[in-house]
Amino acid sequence: MDVIYYLFAGAVAVAAGLASLAIWAPRITRVRLIALALATLFIPVAYGMMAELLSKPKPMSLEWFERASEEALVLGIDLDEGRAIHLWLRLSGVGAPRYYVVPWNVRLAEKLEDAADDAVRRNGAVVLRKPFMKRSLEDLGDLNVEVVLPPRPPLKMPRFPPRIINPREFKI
Repeated sequence: MDVIYYLFAGAVAVAAGLASLAIWAPRITRVRLIALALATLFIPVAYGMMAELLSKPKPMSLEWFERASEEALVLGIDLDEGRAIHLWLRLSGVGAPRYYVVPWNVRLAEKLEDAADDAVRRNGAVVLRKPFMKRSLEDLGDLNVEVVLPPRPPLKMPRFPPRIINPREFKI
């Protein structure tokens, strides 16, 4: 969400630049006032648009900033059969989860559903490897879905307190 402030500031700067061009342009006053009013109206419209987009899923094909992510932990899956697949992902290196949507693909839906069932059975997690690679709609079914198991506890407990090793005892 921190990026939205910069995007809004950029939109305001562009509107201000266009308004200043319109004011100083050699046109009749009525045209300049209309241009100034339109630039002023653009600012609340841009704010409302960005605020409205916060709750909508982002198409995975439009992810530009995190395109280099190597993996994403799948936190939730919603299959809207025939329409779309909604994914709630936690990207590696990003704190907050993100909400994405991909077009409906039967192979991908089956793969995600099987992986989720397997992860529940084995007490693991579903991970997507390279989730934002450039793919066509037909290749979405080839998305790399894996089940990652939690780390096993150590078989032998470490000694406590640890033994201190004197380097002078060792001969080379």
